[in-house]
Amino acid sequence: MATVVAPDVAGFVNDVVRPNAAAMAIGDGPDPREIVRAAAAHGIAGMLIPNEYGGSGSTHEEFADAVEQIARVCASTSVIMDVHISVAAEPIVLFGTDAQKRQHLPRLASGECVGGFALTEPGSGSDAAALVARADSDETGFRLTGTKAFITNCGAAGLYIVMARTGEGARGITSFLVDAAQRGVAAGEPLHKMGLRGSYTAELILDNVEVASDQVLGDIGGGFTVAMSALDSGRIGISAQAVGIAQGCLDAMVAHAKTVPDPDETALADIASRVAASRRLCRDAAATLDAGQPVTLLASAAKLYSTDTCVAAAHAAVEFCAPDSGLDSHPAAIRLRDAKACQIYEGTNQIQRVVIARHILRG
Repeated sequence: MATVVAPDVAGFVNDVVRPNAAAMAIGDGPDPREIVRAAAAHGIAGMLIPNEYGGSGSTHEEFADAVEQIARVCASTSVIMDVHISVAAEPIVLFGTDAQKRQHLPRLASGECVGGFALTEPGSGSDAAALVARADSDETGFRLTGTKAFITNCGAAGLYIVMARTGEGARGITSFLVDAAQRGVAAGEPLHKMGLRGSYTAELILDNVEVASDQVLGDIGGGFTVAMSALDSGRIGISAQAVGIAQGCLDAMVAHAKTVPDPDETALADIASRVAASRRLCRDAAATLDAGQPVTLLASAAKLYSTDTCVAAAHAAVEFCAPDSGLDSHPAAIRLRDAKACQIYEGTNQIQRVVIARHILRG
C-alpha cells in the first residue's frame, strides 16, 4: 500500500501558498510541478484518491474547504490544485480499471505527476459535444489528432485526460489517458492571461499520438459521461475557489476599514452576506455529491452564484479600498483580475443558467 499523508491544508497555505502568493500573482512563482509536489508533502495532492492508492480519501466537503483556504490567499495555486485533484484524478477513481488506478493514481497522489483535463477546443467550449479532436482506431489502440485550448497545467502535466471523437454526436466521444511524454504530444506557448497568472494555461497539441487500448478511460463512446461527471465535481471546486477569492476580497476590505474613519459598513455587510451564502451553496453541493445523490443542479447553482458573488466582491473591494487598490499589486486588484475567469471556465455562467432552467422545467 502507498504511503498516506493526512491533509494539512493550513500548513500548506502557511508554508507554500502565502510565501509565494505575490510572485504567483505576476506569473513569477513556482511552476505547477513544484506546487503539486509541495501539496503532496502536505497530504493534499491526492485528497479525492482512496488510501490504497496513496490518497487521503477525503470527502468533497473537505476538498471544497481546502480549495477555499488556498484561494483565499492565492487563486492561481487553487486552480492548479483544483484541476489536479478533481477533474484530472477523480475520473480515474470513478471510471478507471484496476490496472489504470494502480498505474496512475499513486503518481498523482504523490506529486510525481501533475494532472490535466483536456476537453475544450478552439471551436468548442461550452458545447462540449461539438469537439472535433479525433481518435482513429488501429491494430494496437488509437491515434489521437487535434488541438485542445485553454488547458490548465498544460506544459507541466505528466498525464492528461483527453476527450476525442470516435463516432458521431455526444455518444461518439471517448475519454483517453494520455502520457505527456508520448510522441506527438506538445504544449503550446503559455497564454498571458488577465488573471491567474501563476497557473499554466496553453493549447495541448495532439499529432497522431499513439494511445494503447488499455488507456481508454471508461467505455468507448462513454467519454461524454466521464466529462459531465468530472464537471459536476469540478464546478464544486470552482465554486470553492470563488468563495475563497471573495473571502480574500472581504479580508482586504476589512483591513482597509480599520485604517480609515467611518468606513462604509453597508458594503462590508453586503459582501459578507453573499460570501456566507456562496459558501453554504458550495458545501451543500459537496455534501450531496458525498451522499451519492444527483448533484448537477446544485453544482451549477453553486457555481453560478458563487462566481457572480466573487466578481461582485472584487469590484466592491477595489472601490472600497481606493485609491490604493489602483495599484497592480494591491490584494483587491489581484483578486479582480483573478475573479473573472471563475465565471467562464468549467462551463460559463450562461451555460449554468441553461442547465439550472432545464432541470427546473423537467421537474
